[in-house]
Amino acid sequence: MVSTTLAPPPKKYGVTHWSSRLLGRHLGVSNGTIAAIWRQAGVQPWRAETFKFSTDPLLVAKVTDVVGLYLAPPENAIVLCVDEKSQIQALDRTAPMLPMQPHLAERRTHDYVRHGTTTLFAALEIATGQVTAAVKPRHRHQEFLAFLKQVARAYPDRQLHLVMDNYAAHKRVEVRDWLAANPRIHVHFTPTSGSWLNLVEVWFGIIERQAIHRGSFRSVRELNAKIRAFIDGWNDRKHPFVWTKTADEILKKANRQNISNTNH
Repeated sequence: MVSTTLAPPPKKYGVTHWSSRLLGRHLGVSNGTIAAIWRQAGVQPWRAETFKFSTDPLLVAKVTDVVGLYLAPPENAIVLCVDEKSQIQALDRTAPMLPMQPHLAERRTHDYVRHGTTTLFAALEIATGQVTAAVKPRHRHQEFLAFLKQVARAYPDRQLHLVMDNYAAHKRVEVRDWLAANPRIHVHFTPTSGSWLNLVEVWFGIIERQAIHRGSFRSVRELNAKIRAFIDGWNDRKHPFVWTKTADEILKKANRQNISNTNH
């Protein structure tokens, strides 16, 4: 049995992420011994994850509200997840990309030219996957309000439930006044630091991977045209977005405290 007790490395090394070879050299043992100890102890120093706590005092109420919409939407109403993807860059590679070939990956230059940015506003209908969208040069409350009016026109005479995050433009007095004048539209805010509850973020990830990230755009107009073409194609092949976690499951995980089982 290999001992899992090792003296901590001296501070003079100035190292925050140790390799098995560097730590083995310091301790006078082989890197294989270090690797075996790490495996036995279930330690993986090369891995790191991020986490973020929501300090929203209405966390429970907001999670319960939004998840309730997903799992049991109101009858004869439409649930839409609304947000904007801002600062999408029109990046143009300095040389043409070389397409994928047998045994060769697609190749592109490391350097690029920036041709400006655009903002994509989107409303995802979770029951069908249909996306209502607009591309605009900025993402102020004026653009957001114009987009809300576009969404309202796309779903006339229907009760709409909009899930959105706490971005300041979403709560401007002009937006609140318009919503008050349109009582068929109901807003449900995700908790602070809880925008992952908004399913349109999943769709933003899809369009980023499939249409934007590996693209080369000579202008913002070309980027906008690509985004519109992708949305048209998406709406032809759309599919529902199904939420599976209950509010209790989410809140239990959110409240879980990570504790150390070490003695120091």
